[in-house]
Amino acid sequence: MFEATKIGRSVSKEDFKEQQEELRTQLLAVQRELMQTDMPVIVIVTGVEGAGKGEVVNRLNEWLDTRGLQTFAFWDETDEERERPRYWRFWRTMPPRGEITILFGGWYMTPIEYHFQGYCTDAELDAELNRIVDFERMLIQDGALIVKFWFHMAEEDQKARLKELSRDDKSRWKMAPSKAKFSEHYQSFERLAERVILHTDRGVSPWYLVEAEDRRYRDLTVGKTLLHAIRTRLSEPAPEDHGPSAGSAELPASASARITLLDQLDLSLSLPADQYKKDIKTLQMEINELAWNAHNKKRSTVLMFEGIDAGGKGGAIRRISSAVDARLYRAIPVAAPTDEEKAHHYLWRFWRHIPRAGYITIYDRSWYGRVLVERVEGLASDAEWRRAYSEINRFEEQLVDSGIILIKFWIHISEDEQLRRFKAREAVPYKRYKITEDDWRNREQWP
Repeated sequence: MFEATKIGRSVSKEDFKEQQEELRTQLLAVQRELMQTDMPVIVIVTGVEGAGKGEVVNRLNEWLDTRGLQTFAFWDETDEERERPRYWRFWRTMPPRGEITILFGGWYMTPIEYHFQGYCTDAELDAELNRIVDFERMLIQDGALIVKFWFHMAEEDQKARLKELSRDDKSRWKMAPSKAKFSEHYQSFERLAERVILHTDRGVSPWYLVEAEDRRYRDLTVGKTLLHAIRTRLSEPAPEDHGPSAGSAELPASASARITLLDQLDLSLSLPADQYKKDIKTLQMEINELAWNAHNKKRSTVLMFEGIDAGGKGGAIRRISSAVDARLYRAIPVAAPTDEEKAHHYLWRFWRHIPRAGYITIYDRSWYGRVLVERVEGLASDAEWRRAYSEINRFEEQLVDSGIILIKFWIHISEDEQLRRFKAREAVPYKRYKITEDDWRNREQWP
């Protein structure tokens, strides 16, 4: 597989100088064009030790406009990163639409290091690579361009490069910290790299293998490849499913087909006021104790509230939050997305608030809005809300797999009860803020 990266291609200083000027001009032009679009670009830079990955990234930062470019390195995990699901650190770095992000190692180096050092089995590696394929597919379906570079060189060239860097005080700083000395086991690492690349090489997110022995050839190859990838994507017609639906989603026509689990709920259930006051105090004491136990055991909790307008989500959240020390939780009200949130994948704004180990996040409405209000209002295309079901499943799976306690509530009331509560809110001055024109409009969507 890596034979093409060991040919020994090179570029002279004169040719490099001549080509660099034209390439830089074209890159800046295509970057300005990119800034006017809804397409984020993610560039992953990884490969063998000593290949000059840092030099390439520095070169790209020199050639491109840094106002639309960010670079992130994933070396040692910070405390914040270790105490959250692994992909939290990647979601934080996702570029807004129209901008470019360069990721050192990306989501590839951790599974490579783990397997190389014997911390995970072949099956576990394959499972993680499948997750990576799903993750990249999700980003691409949302409009992102992912350009993946693997820098490679022959074993003897790598040894010479590392020796050169180690004995030159002016160059030693370029040697990034490494958890595993891959260069000492070149053949094993190369086989592992081939396995990873073959597993994750897809037509929508292919790998580009770069011969890294000659620095000038390497840098020009990366610049030209990135230029071609962005140009090609910009010249393609916009995906048919990337805009909002023309109208709201259609519901089944027959009455029997429209019966749901919610129709089977017994909405007549009630609790006497005196019993409620007694029980709520006991439950709040238990919740407080459990919250501190979870904190001490480094177990995070995500509470998610969805339901019918005026169902009482806010009241339920207040009764839970009043039982928990304010230092342990955050309540996140979810409204219409801001401009910053709309510039990212819809799950981005929820990933941002995932709690660190031992803490609690309470979402007042959630990621299910993608298949609820956005679907009904035609704010998401047919393809977008349909694929959201699997995206949500994978998102929640990652939370649970990382040890997070995920609890989801749907708060339901009848159509008549909602009308009664709407009118009651309008009659009480300090409750009028709770009722808006959107609430009345949403009520018209009641099936």
